[in-house]
Amino acid sequence: MNQPEMLDSDIRALQQWLRAAWHQLGDPSLTAFSRRELRNQMKQCSADLRARLQMVAEQQSGPVQPPIPAYSRPELRILSW
Repeated sequence: MNQPEMLDSDIRALQQWLRAAWHQLGDPSLTAFSRRELRNQMKQCSADLRARLQMVAEQQSGPVQPPIPAYSRPELRILSW
């Protein structure tokens, strides 16, 4: 697998994990400690997801092209016969 495909699969996996964690967080049988641990893991996962999304955004922007120089007036010469 090449790098962009790995990033895409990582992003999908992190999003899926976060989605499942939100559902699990709503479980009333979780203890306060388990809830706190889950929130800590969610924060870490969110940070990882942001980093991967940033990497994808940088890859998609591609190399920065130098700006097109402003139009400059050509030098005109008057030719006579």
